[in-house]
Amino acid sequence: MKNSNIKFSVIASLLLLAGCGKDFLDEQPSEFLTQEQVGEAAANNPAVIEGTISGIYSTMFDTGSGGTTGHDDFGHKGYDIYGDMLSGDMALSVSTYGWYRADITEFQATQDFTRTRNYIVWRYYYRIVRSANLVIDALGGNDVIPELDENKYLMGQAKTLRAHAYFYLTQYFSNSYDPSAEILPIYDSPDDLNGPKVTTAEIYTLMEKDLNESISLLDGFARGSKGQVDKTVAQAILAYVLASKGDSHEEVMELTQAVINGGYTLMSSEEVLGGFNDLNTSGWIWGVDLTVDAGLGLVSWWGQMDLFTYSYAWAGDAKAIDSDLYAAIPEDDVRKQQFAEPIGEYTDLMPLNKFYHPDRVIGGQANITTDYVYLRVAEMYLLHAEAAAKAGEAGTARTILKDLLAERLPSTAYIDGLSGQALLDEIYLQTRIELWGEGKSYLSLKRNQGTVVRGDNHLSNVGTAINYDDERLTFEIPQSEIQNNPSISTQN
Repeated sequence: MKNSNIKFSVIASLLLLAGCGKDFLDEQPSEFLTQEQVGEAAANNPAVIEGTISGIYSTMFDTGSGGTTGHDDFGHKGYDIYGDMLSGDMALSVSTYGWYRADITEFQATQDFTRTRNYIVWRYYYRIVRSANLVIDALGGNDVIPELDENKYLMGQAKTLRAHAYFYLTQYFSNSYDPSAEILPIYDSPDDLNGPKVTTAEIYTLMEKDLNESISLLDGFARGSKGQVDKTVAQAILAYVLASKGDSHEEVMELTQAVINGGYTLMSSEEVLGGFNDLNTSGWIWGVDLTVDAGLGLVSWWGQMDLFTYSYAWAGDAKAIDSDLYAAIPEDDVRKQQFAEPIGEYTDLMPLNKFYHPDRVIGGQANITTDYVYLRVAEMYLLHAEAAAKAGEAGTARTILKDLLAERLPSTAYIDGLSGQALLDEIYLQTRIELWGEGKSYLSLKRNQGTVVRGDNHLSNVGTAINYDDERLTFEIPQSEIQNNPSISTQN
């Protein structure tokens, strides 16, 4: 959250100076207000906290939010690319400038804790945690339910964002779900610093508590835009958290169904070829409405992915669907067209018809105004089907999978003949196809304990089988954390 502490102090100062008499100012003369003073002001005026929440949302797409000037350091969507490449579903098929090649696609960062990519993932998500902790503390702390509805909604957003950050930390920094393994420090207060690693179970307990409380706190919250989290976002994140444990299938089904019933509609066959560039798309649950004011250009997700943006994808760092995954998409599946119809020299299974600026001028978009998607309702259909299949409810799994595929395929009759492992395999495949390039393949790989086998359009490790829990697919606690945190002395 760039300048979040400044915003916190300035907004609170203005409000208190306007509302307090001279005696108060004489008793507590200070250029900056304490956290306690901010909390007192926030109890009656939610505007004190709103600026900080807005800052967290901005951090999610800010450049440099991972602490570097790298052109892959641009918030949450940057780590979506990391995950997609580690999963093998996204190929760096042409590399001219070298972004992602050594550290990510050749696994140098995930095997060497001194590499910068470990640091930026770690720093970004813990930065979100700390910013959320500031809000939670100002609103009374972890165990307080604010009196004002507006503050309840702010508390719910902060706890949802904290859980979201911890979830991605658990995914990127541990090989698999092991409740007893000590994997990460846990911080639930701004006063927490340099903590030891705690068990996976302890982190999951905090995430589940945060999200269950958020679902209650956000009940009745009518958000101003899909750029904010609401009850359905909290439910969706909780579904992902529980699904990653592998033993909460019925709860995952209930949560995903609640989101599906939340007023969203699946993207149509036309929309899945429509550019994935508009937050108002009916099937999008959460994202960000980017405008020129956001100041994004080359250093952005679009600047790495889109041929029709002034981008690395246009200039010589092509990102493509894995050739084997592409071959697994039926010819009559509309999603095959997302990667079809090559344009000039750009032929290597790039997502030319999935992610694009509407003008479709090669290298044309310089100032980013196309939006980011963080979460779609299609994910809930697929996660619901997966949980149902794992729970032995094959009929339910088949039905909801067919609901999704009805807008993708001319016939879904083949689904009726699937059961057992064949059904699970099909759901896993459809998840990889439907959500390609959206940062969800890595999560699915780990949940389903899959194996990465790269197709022939990758530049390295082609044909090598890599299991989901292989060290090469998981980041290392960065060198800077080990040097600066006396409670963590080694990787293990």
